[in-house]
Amino acid sequence: MRDHVEQILNMIRPSIQQDEGDIELVDVSPDGVVQVRFLGACVGCPSSSITLQQGIERTLKQHVPEVTAVQAVA
Repeated sequence: MRDHVEQILNMIRPSIQQDEGDIELVDVSPDGVVQVRFLGACVGCPSSSITLQQGIERTLKQHVPEVTAVQAVA
């Protein structure tokens, strides 16, 4: 599942990089919780929580049904 999540993040990444940010996959737990780390301009950005929920989490759940949640970690 980790490889599939990474593939989807690579699909999402260009839109995040467009705003001088990036995202890194930190972990995928056996129960489907994906942990990501925001990088660059995304660190501390007020819009990062919206990006996480409405962009990243929704897209991952659409393409990888085993994903149960997405969390940002420092």
